[in-house]
Amino acid sequence: MKHYITFILSFFITFSSFAQIKQSAKLNPDKPKLVVGVVVDQMRYDYLTRFWDKYGEKGFKRLISEGFNFKNNHFNYIPTYTAPGHSSVFTGTTPKYHGIISNSWYDKFSKQYVYCVSDEKVQSVGTMNSAGKMSPHRMLATTIADENRLFTQMRGKSIGIALKDRGAILPAGHTANAAYWFHGQDEGNWISSSFYMKELPQWVANFNVSGKKLDYMKSWEPIQKIDTYAESGIDENLFEGGFKGKKTATFPYDLEGLSKENGGYDILKVTPFGNSLTTDFAIAALEGEELGKDEYTDFLSVSFSSTDYIGHNFGVNSKEIEDAYLRLDQDLGRLLAALDEKVGKGNYLLFLTADHGGGDVPTYLTSVKIPSGYFDDVQFEADLKSFLKEKYNSEDLLESVSNYQVFFDYRAVKEAEIEFEVLEKNIAHFILQYPMVSNVYTRKQLESADFTNGTAELIQNGFNQKRSGDVVFVLDPAVISYTTTTGSTHGSGFSYDTHAPLIFFGKGIPHGNTASRSEIVDIAPTISMLLGIAFPNSSTGTPLNAMLEKKN
Repeated sequence: MKHYITFILSFFITFSSFAQIKQSAKLNPDKPKLVVGVVVDQMRYDYLTRFWDKYGEKGFKRLISEGFNFKNNHFNYIPTYTAPGHSSVFTGTTPKYHGIISNSWYDKFSKQYVYCVSDEKVQSVGTMNSAGKMSPHRMLATTIADENRLFTQMRGKSIGIALKDRGAILPAGHTANAAYWFHGQDEGNWISSSFYMKELPQWVANFNVSGKKLDYMKSWEPIQKIDTYAESGIDENLFEGGFKGKKTATFPYDLEGLSKENGGYDILKVTPFGNSLTTDFAIAALEGEELGKDEYTDFLSVSFSSTDYIGHNFGVNSKEIEDAYLRLDQDLGRLLAALDEKVGKGNYLLFLTADHGGGDVPTYLTSVKIPSGYFDDVQFEADLKSFLKEKYNSEDLLESVSNYQVFFDYRAVKEAEIEFEVLEKNIAHFILQYPMVSNVYTRKQLESADFTNGTAELIQNGFNQKRSGDVVFVLDPAVISYTTTTGSTHGSGFSYDTHAPLIFFGKGIPHGNTASRSEIVDIAPTISMLLGIAFPNSSTGTPLNAMLEKKN
């Protein structure tokens, strides 16, 4: 009798859930079979306009000509790094709430640096290397993909794909069916984690032995005539890194010949072919995971990581970056064509954005008389400790100086009988006088005030009360902390790092554009509105009415 009652209750619960989903379909006739979230790593908005005339008709131009383009889309927090960026896109909130305050950060409780997705409790799947020991356990909020899984009673799938582990794991969420990332070196395979599975699905194993990776170990040459690349600087200059084993950072690049000195298959990450390989794998996932094949909406997140690696190496003004985007344009065209074929044109919804932008190489800016420079982290920390030694006769008051944050050793401060607020103010005053520093904020300021504009608001949105430091500082525009004077980086709250593309395309999306400001945290609640499901649990963004109202 007890088993019979349990069966009846289970039946009614299942029937009720099914009825709820069916009712949602009636309320949302435009609900897609598949949502595809595309994140281009280190994509500035002006890459759309700068290279527009050289793009084909099947990639970026198709997205804009048929979709809705938000031309004034920005990140609303600092720091603009990869892990916070991917997390913010899919959770609809900032590091203040989702907790991913950087790619890596100093953990005050374990007294060590932690990587955003590292997890010693899980095992690698698809490799014996520790590269698979990853999970989303440090992300505190749900993603839009999580909410779709919850809404569909786990029937809708969530798959994350990227060369970078963090680019695959964080968007897919805590409830993901799978996340896959690329392990290069001497393997060149797509791998995962025991957080998701015990072994790789057969379609992934088949892809890994298909020889695709070998197809791309070839010469990287411009896809169009290099003398037409007038939108970027000269090919040989002093502002690019290049590869070990090649004297100049100039085309062509013999990848097979250079691979031994440049990480084996990892060299593919620093070329457009890493994005092409990602596209190949994403297309294979459509079929292998049977995405968009039933009445329950699935999620596929695809992050194109190679553009970031290329930007860091060659800089945002390089011909290598231009070539990377012309090739990415073709890869996007291939992905859209595969979606049309495998899911059906008009059956899927896609959005494209970035995880951050990128700044010009300071040495290049200096050469054209624009103020810029390099901030010496090591010297700064030494000078700060000297200041504390002179003022307090102690060098033990700090635990870490990292990510432009100062972390106090609370025990040492207490034993020295120093008031925290006084120490904050003294350190803040010292830092503000330091060359190339623009702004400084203390924990007291960030916890007691509600900033609504400017740099202070960006810092506050990126400040997690439990994980962040005690004093936070901001560098001058076009000043970076970097290990080399070649290549670009990112992380600031200035427009070159915050202004990113945002395009919606596909089922239920009207054609149009707007110059009204939108923010990266608005994406997830907008998708929630389109699907008729709950917002991510810590969402602070606002649905994008400029598009939604036109749709209606």
